[in-house]
Amino acid sequence: MSGTLYLVATPIGNLGDFSPRAVETLQTVDFVAAEDTRVSLKLLNHFQIKKPLVSYHEHNHVTAGQTILARLLAGESCALVTDAGTPAVSDPGEDLVRLCAESHVEVLAVPGCCAAVNALAVSGLPTGRFTFEGFLAVNKKNRREHLNSLRTETRTMIFHEAPHKLRGTLDDFAKTFGPERRITLCREMTKLHEETFRCTLEEAAAFYAEHTPRGEYVLVIAGAEERSEPAVTLEEAVAQVLALQREGLRLKDAAKEVASYTGLSKNELYAAALGKEG
Repeated sequence: MSGTLYLVATPIGNLGDFSPRAVETLQTVDFVAAEDTRVSLKLLNHFQIKKPLVSYHEHNHVTAGQTILARLLAGESCALVTDAGTPAVSDPGEDLVRLCAESHVEVLAVPGCCAAVNALAVSGLPTGRFTFEGFLAVNKKNRREHLNSLRTETRTMIFHEAPHKLRGTLDDFAKTFGPERRITLCREMTKLHEETFRCTLEEAAAFYAEHTPRGEYVLVIAGAEERSEPAVTLEEAVAQVLALQREGLRLKDAAKEVASYTGLSKNELYAAALGKEG
């Protein structure tokens, strides 16, 4: 009989958020799979838990996942933990869960902290429908395509961002969604210097032009207003095509990209942009 994989959520800053059930689970499993064994060892030591630790992270998850699965199939139980938050959400743990599902290994969640959900709850923005977008790509083309796909998104959007990238991301958000779009910036959640800043994208950019971003951020952005008419006119869309062309895209590729998020015909956009170009 195979063992069980437990997805154990860990604190995102305050050790008091680690639940009694989570402690009990770590005490009873055969081994712990950790994103960073050094970080997890500190957590285990705090709660006086002694268990074998194995490494499972973005750079070794293919081989490590197979090793962990083999141990689970042999009857051992494993707790999967990340450095902070819920495993398998925007995390390579999703691949281990998939392997377990394919092999009919039981997977149980031990709930706890999730920075995205907590940020949404305190954001003051609509919470009934939302979309979690995680970290934006570093590659400029992939980043632009990701943001362009969200131009007309009406649900509240949640992103993660590192402090050294925050200013650039706020600038990209303002270009995509407009400077008046509402945003809530949640910094260092559950930690000593926790801060929630509710404002417009323009106000956020102005604030961080004067203040150095510090700590990890969760960014919660209001969705677009529902519109019955097309989100952009043909003239506006053509202007976007020509702007992308000035950034270095071929005219056909620019027309295809703008068509993907406006719903307008790429051929129509290309012909109209060609006329403007001439």
